[in-house]
Amino acid sequence: MQTRDYLIILYDYYGDLLKDDLKKVFEDYYFDNLSLKEIADNYNISRNAVHKRIKSVEEKLLFYEEKLKLRKKEESIDKKINEIKDEKLKKYVENIVK
Repeated sequence: MQTRDYLIILYDYYGDLLKDDLKKVFEDYYFDNLSLKEIADNYNISRNAVHKRIKSVEEKLLFYEEKLKLRKKEESIDKKINEIKDEKLKKYVENIVK
């Protein structure tokens, strides 16, 4: 998986833990595909400040996953559910977990 995709997935898990200004810059860069210059112009800050904020968010997302492992745990649970042969039991467990 590409780093970009991985960070976007982690943002889905941990984005609410970030300050609003960091979320906006991350979303502009990763979701709206704005350049550092465009983001800098939108917020009246330097390109360097934008770069630092994006790097800060990336580091925070990786840190949260390292400590909390929510994505890794969900992946593990999904794998275990997929190993269940009995379809009725599988659906029952999926409803409990999801």
